[in-house]
Amino acid sequence: MADPRNAQAEAQELLSDGYVARVLEPSPPAIDDGEWFADDPTSLDGTDGELVAVTPTTAGEILWDELAADDPDVAAFAAERWIGAFKELGPIPKRFPKRRTDFHRLAYSVVAEARRVANGKFGLRYTMDGFGTPFFGDDVQVRVEGVNLVVQKGDSVKSERISTLEAAGILAGVTPGTESAEDDSPELGDLTEDLIVDEASGEFIADWFGFATSVLEEFRITPGVKDPGRVQLWPGHFDVAMEAGKADRDQRATYGASLGDDDHDEPYLYVGPWAEVDLSNSFWNEFAFTGASVSYTDLLEEPDPREAALEFFQTAHQLITRK
Repeated sequence: MADPRNAQAEAQELLSDGYVARVLEPSPPAIDDGEWFADDPTSLDGTDGELVAVTPTTAGEILWDELAADDPDVAAFAAERWIGAFKELGPIPKRFPKRRTDFHRLAYSVVAEARRVANGKFGLRYTMDGFGTPFFGDDVQVRVEGVNLVVQKGDSVKSERISTLEAAGILAGVTPGTESAEDDSPELGDLTEDLIVDEASGEFIADWFGFATSVLEEFRITPGVKDPGRVQLWPGHFDVAMEAGKADRDQRATYGASLGDDDHDEPYLYVGPWAEVDLSNSFWNEFAFTGASVSYTDLLEEPDPREAALEFFQTAHQLITRK
């Protein structure tokens, strides 16, 4: 049985008085107003200039990474949540594409559907050991932890090993649907057929989404980045992405991290400009769409994949805004 989670409260317990925690994951209470209906990991609201913010990005005064350097317990806590003491990305699991497809089906048809039915929003977020909704309604969160589907409502938690979409829908209280699907989403398929998932693929997906979220949240606050949107896990595409740049100057683009698709055998980082770019520049190397990408294999060959990923996004933004 899973325990109820409050990601920010868990982090706050590690800190002494005078400090306030910020994390990447959604935390209760539910936010039921504004554009996003979700918390912002880079926001310093509530610190009132009196509290020192400990953050996963350079938005605050102290990085979790800095605290982790001096405390093994903090390091283990931070690494598990992709807020500091960052783990190394591992090899792609065997038979991953089929597992990825079935996690994808679950993401758009049940996890996102539960949020969409409640408030019209379907964007998901990285959560520890997987992915899930921001909190909504009566402090409800639907999330995937490894190979388990978890439904949390207040202090009540229900958890089942992932089996079929039909069973997942019953646990989440929704009929599996395609309202959050995209053109590149896998078919909904037979709701009574067992989904093929395993621990290795669940862990790999969680780490890729945690890695991507940690990088994109830092990119969001890069000086000079204009009109950045929120980092979301889009259930239809099953990738983590955000938008940035002035649309009225043809400088807006999508910046993201995909788990792979029909055109890419492995995960990859990508930038998709919304307007034309100078394709004579070798940076724009993508063959399946207008833009640029970095394969998972190439990323892992970098001395510091997180730094390389951030530099990739920042370089793309500079090229787009200088044209």
